[in-house]
Amino acid sequence: MEYMLLIYEDESGRDNVTGAQIKEVMGAYQAYSQDLVDAGFMRAGAGLERTSSATTVRMRGGAPDTTDGPFDTTSLQLTGYYLVDCPDLDAALKAAAKCPGALHGAVEVRPVMAM
Repeated sequence: MEYMLLIYEDESGRDNVTGAQIKEVMGAYQAYSQDLVDAGFMRAGAGLERTSSATTVRMRGGAPDTTDGPFDTTSLQLTGYYLVDCPDLDAALKAAAKCPGALHGAVEVRPVMAM
């Protein structure tokens, strides 16, 4: 079964990080990604640019209405994702618990809808 691991963090924490801190975080994500590959779970994954680069589209009156920025303002922003294929929810939850993003933010686990 496929699951999305949606990584939410306070992206303002990126404002004052040092090169060494970036290298440490990226190393943690690379190791985590390799663990998912080794377990046979990895399907896809990527970090996302800041929410300030987002554009939100809504259909209003039959026409698209676009606004700069994210859909909603919250204390945590969607900063990345992994698409994994795990045997069951328990395996997906265990995988999410190992994600570096879970240390300071949250990782939402959602089943992918079969179409």
